[in-house]
Amino acid sequence: MGVYEEIVDRMQSIAVIGLGYVGLPLTIAFAKRVNVIGFDLSEKKIEGYRNGIDATGDVGNAAIRNSTAIFTYDESELERASFFIIAVPTPIQSGNIPDLQYVESASRLVGRKLRKDAIVVFESTVYPGVTEEVCVPILEAESGMRCGKDFKIGYSPERINPGDKVRRLENIVKIVAGMDGETLDTIAKVYELIIEAGVYKAESIKVAEAAKVIENAQRDINIAFMNELSMLFNQMGIPTKAVLEAAATKWNFLNFKPGLVGGHCIGIDPYYLTYKAEDTGYRSRIILAGRHINDGMGKYVAQNIIKMLVKLKIDIGHARIGFLGLAYKEDCSDIRNTKVTDIIQELNDYAITPLIADPLVDRNHVYEEYGIELTNMGDMKDLNVVVVAVPHQRFASMDVCDFEAMFIPDSTKVLVDIKGVYSKSDFENNGYHYWSL
Repeated sequence: MGVYEEIVDRMQSIAVIGLGYVGLPLTIAFAKRVNVIGFDLSEKKIEGYRNGIDATGDVGNAAIRNSTAIFTYDESELERASFFIIAVPTPIQSGNIPDLQYVESASRLVGRKLRKDAIVVFESTVYPGVTEEVCVPILEAESGMRCGKDFKIGYSPERINPGDKVRRLENIVKIVAGMDGETLDTIAKVYELIIEAGVYKAESIKVAEAAKVIENAQRDINIAFMNELSMLFNQMGIPTKAVLEAAATKWNFLNFKPGLVGGHCIGIDPYYLTYKAEDTGYRSRIILAGRHINDGMGKYVAQNIIKMLVKLKIDIGHARIGFLGLAYKEDCSDIRNTKVTDIIQELNDYAITPLIADPLVDRNHVYEEYGIELTNMGDMKDLNVVVVAVPHQRFASMDVCDFEAMFIPDSTKVLVDIKGVYSKSDFENNGYHYWSL
């Protein structure tokens, strides 16, 4: 009997290592069909899940409460698993160098609990070669077994889109790869238990690793082009939004828009690709140029806010600025690598400490991560400038009257609509000074 049959017959379990935005949905989905062990080193996170509390805000408390998954931080529980999925973060460190400490640590953990004939699948985003060249030696060293003979490996890049209620885990095609044909078939069958959209069998692990990083690099480059256009058109006094709306009437115009590029994927994954490229002797030009533009957009927005204050003769030293939104993107509670903080830090250099409100994010998490104390929406008043940094639906549905109460009465009013979600004319016709990318 193979690994797949043992899992389906509930003789063995699937173990998911890392219960964040990727691992938690996998755990909940698989637990509807088979036995699942959800493992995370964070005792606080595990206790929350055991109490039916969704730390990600993406799956929902009810789904966790009703799940049959076992949530644990006790690694001895992993001895019951024959199929391991590693879904830990792969951030970057100083100098934009890939930080593999979490995936290496997870490999050591799994290696200690690896049984003969088990399969280990990595979902963490990495550059081509990490699974076979970095993780396999760790698994072998910890287990005392040989890859290919005693256990098998595969790779299946995550495509989770936090906050997206339409494109969910189940209806996004899943790329799968295995070290050999038999392993590939087994991995594909396991994921087909939960992926309604089906799986795509990549021809090798390196191909699957590369496919993941270029998905986000492509998006990053396209947004960088739009950001560069917004800076160009700002210099020329032409509204970027109007230009893009006109250009979009052509059938093959790509519908990208300028904005802040944060989060755990788009703002990080391209650096994994360029790092590997340099390691092979090739220096990227387009990818790094896009990253340079996007990494500088927070500073660019802040400088334009300062220019507006100076132009309107508003005392910078006493200017009151309020931010709506801190998450890395709209309608999402995820604050990882949010670029809104880049704007805030630049304003801090001008001795401006803005008020920041975001009802979707966890206040304690924000303070722990960034040292920022969030403001209640009701306290957003007597402002000179309102910056709509993240247009959550509740913000995007606001009109001129909703903003009116936030400003100092009978004063100069400045609205910075970073992503251009409002009607410029509506605000300007009501006496506002309006700016967007």
